[in-house]
Amino acid sequence: MKAIKFYVTIVALAFLTASCVENSEKYKTAVAQRDSLAIEKQALDSNYNQTIALLNDIEAGFTEISQNEKQMKVDLRGVENTTADRKKVIGVQMNAIKESMEKNKAKIAELRRLESKKMKANSALMETINRLQSELDAQGILVESLQAELVQKNIKIDELTTTVSDQSKNIADQQTTIKGQDTDMNTVWYCVASAKQLKEAKIVSGGGLFQSKTVMESDFNQKSFTKVDLRSISTIATNSKSVKILSSHPQNSYILETGADKNITIKITNPSKFWSVSKYLVVQI
Repeated sequence: MKAIKFYVTIVALAFLTASCVENSEKYKTAVAQRDSLAIEKQALDSNYNQTIALLNDIEAGFTEISQNEKQMKVDLRGVENTTADRKKVIGVQMNAIKESMEKNKAKIAELRRLESKKMKANSALMETINRLQSELDAQGILVESLQAELVQKNIKIDELTTTVSDQSKNIADQQTTIKGQDTDMNTVWYCVASAKQLKEAKIVSGGGLFQSKTVMESDFNQKSFTKVDLRSISTIATNSKSVKILSSHPQNSYILETGADKNITIKITNPSKFWSVSKYLVVQI
């Protein structure tokens, strides 16, 4: 009988200790930091291969552009009195340069889009992107000088002719790309659900007696999230009298307001700071 009482006491103390630990501020801070790192690692892993592939493609594109520019400069020497075939070769070279530049422009834009989706800014990657953009701009100036040289030599190459409609299309495509980048940079997601629903969607796992909950460490169901623009959302209604924010967000960037019906609303006071750690908000009700 004494042995039974002893074991009952031990189990009770275990429950009490676990409860105290989980309710301590140090524990909550540690869990928040761990969840933040887990989310960041997941984002890095998902984009890493695509980022490396884009960087390799862009560098290969720059090499191709440089080679075509060097060969074109050679072919331009004494081209005024040359044959039509040689002029056609120069036209093909110029088209290849322009095509490579357009591809690199699109890939740099894709790099920016991937960077904007990361939980935290990567200064090294941003520096690389800015360097690639500067290199592309410099090559654009060189192409303009080559075109000017063709005009000075009174060389008309059909392949170089760009119609007004083509120019308009390029401008429209650029505007669409910029708009898409802006939308991606400001897109965030939130999910307000019960513990059972979060587990079923694989958004949350764990949470036993001696095991803390982990957030979005597996292939979670993104359809469970609502997609919004962080610039247009300042409050999120939970329709619940009890809420627990499981994802990582700076505490001084939001407040929990209780309405007349006792339901809690999440009021985001500093959107850029609130979404700086994670672009996914997970709320358990």
